Parts: sequence; structure tokens; C-alpha cells
Amino acid sequence: MNLVRHCLRRCGAALFALWLAGAAQAQDCPPPLSAPNPALLAQPPAGAPDRGLLWQLEKDGRSAWLFASIHLGRPEWLIPGPRLQAALDASDTLALELDLSNVYVLQALMSPVPGRPSLPLPPDLKARMQALARSSCTDLTPYATLHPVLQVGQLLAQSARRDGLGAEFGQEMGLMIQARLRGLEFAGLETPTLQLQALIPADRQEALEEVRESLRQLESPEVRLQTRRLAEAWAQGDLRTLETYEQWCDCVHSAADRAALKRTIADRNPGMAERIARLHGKGRRLLVAVGALHMTGEGSLLEALQARGFRVTQRWPEPR
Repeated sequence: MNLVRHCLRRCGAALFALWLAGAAQAQDCPPPLSAPNPALLAQPPAGAPDRGLLWQLEKDGRSAWLFASIHLGRPEWLIPGPRLQAALDASDTLALELDLSNVYVLQALMSPVPGRPSLPLPPDLKARMQALARSSCTDLTPYATLHPVLQVGQLLAQSARRDGLGAEFGQEMGLMIQARLRGLEFAGLETPTLQLQALIPADRQEALEEVRESLRQLESPEVRLQTRRLAEAWAQGDLRTLETYEQWCDCVHSAADRAALKRTIADRNPGMAERIARLHGKGRRLLVAVGALHMTGEGSLLEALQARGFRVTQRWPEPR
């Protein structure tokens, strides 16, 4: 199973720990990424471009907004473009996959996952993980309580910094800043336990093989190329590239890979769509942000929302 796909699609939860803990620095480590001037976040410049993808949801005579997010980003990506600003201004609630403003949610992310036993790594895998941590300037000590499947995601996040991409500049972080500036409420579409149980295989051997394959992928230079291509496709609102991800990611080679893809993406969409429908039904004016790959493929979140009576219209990029 390809590490890029796993981390950018599923590590929105675990990557938040990277933002909190920071990363070790050494002589050959990538330089720190500088955040935009806070004034630019409080009063975004008129020329800031729109990035990502935005849909309008309509039901019962009221609108909500659905934004395709990405869990790694560049500093300038924190500045919302005019359409995202308008969606923020029209909303009273920011709904994320997880309510990352809730301290109990953050604590749950760093705790053992119910139903997912610990996974001691054999010496060879432990040595490979430690070598990758050194090469990517990552101190894994703060993540010692995380399942190894999630620890590997931290290695990818840190390696992406060499290409100017950081977890602290993912869209969840930028939207939370904007929501606080506007006094919006926060809501979560999933619980930490449900999300992590979907992301981590229940079978020990399956989890071990996932770690092994992820390390192999991370040891290849192709991982950075794939991460960069996926991030740039998001930034350009290139839905076609996102929809054809499996054709170029070199990430689905077996029935197990296909089952994992279904478990971590399509199987989660109905639950998130139901939560969106409930919040909308309570009169919340929603801006929803969910990982971009949830908008693609059979059983997408868009389809799940349409099945619950929403009219879904793409607003950015405008369909040709």
C-alpha cells in the first residue's frame, strides 16, 4: 500500500501531532518553513488566489459549503482566496473530519486505539524506521505511543518538508485560524476512535505488512515526487488528476490494497455524509472540509451527500 496515499488521505489526525511537537533540526535538515504574516491571515489580500476545490450544498432551501482539503501544505496556502473567504463569511460552523479544537480529541489521537493491539516491530523494521527518521530529521520520541502505521506517516510528513510542504500548513490548520478569527463554532464528522480504527488494520499481520511496504515506499525517491504531484494537483484544483490518482500512484497492486482503500476512504463517506446532514438539519450554516480524495471514485462523499437529498454544485474551479 502506497505511503503517500495513506498519509495524505488518512493522516489528518496523526499529522496534527507533528504540528504540536515540531521536528529535530540538524545541519542537513530542511530549513524551517516560515508562516505568513499574521496580518495576512486576519485581512487576506485581495489578490490571494483560490486553491483546492469547493462545492455548494443545497437542501431544504439552505446552503452549505464543502471544501476539499489537503493535510500538507505550503505557508502561502494558509491564505484563503475570495471564494473560500466568502464561504467562511457565510458560515457559522466549521466541520472537519475531527474537531481538532477539542483537547479530548487531541488526547485520543495520541492514545492507544481500542481494538487495535500494539504492534512491536521486528528488529529489521525498527532499524529501517530509525534510519529513515535520522535521514528525515524526525524525532519519533513524541510519537512513541502511536501505532507504527501512524508513526510511518510522521516520516512522510517530515520528508515532504524538503519540498516546502508541512503539516502545520495543511488546510485544517488554516481553516481553524480563519474560523477563530470569525468566531465560528467547530464540529467533527467522526470520532477519533472510529477514524483510527478505519485507518489501522485490525489484523496484526496485515498491519505489519503495511508498515513494511510503507517503509519500502519511503525509501524510494518516488514518494516525494508523488507527494508533490498530489499536492500541486490539489492547489490547482485539478480534479481529473485527483480522480485518476490510482492510475499513477503505483499504490494498488492486490486485493488487500483495494480492501484497504475501501476501508479508509469509501467506507467512511456514508458516516460523514450522515453527520453533515444532521448538522445541516439543525440549522447550522456549515463550511465542511474533508480530504480531497474523499471526493473521488465510486462511493465518494459527493455521491453520499446526493443520496441524502443534497444538490451538489461545484463552485471552484468552475466546471468548463
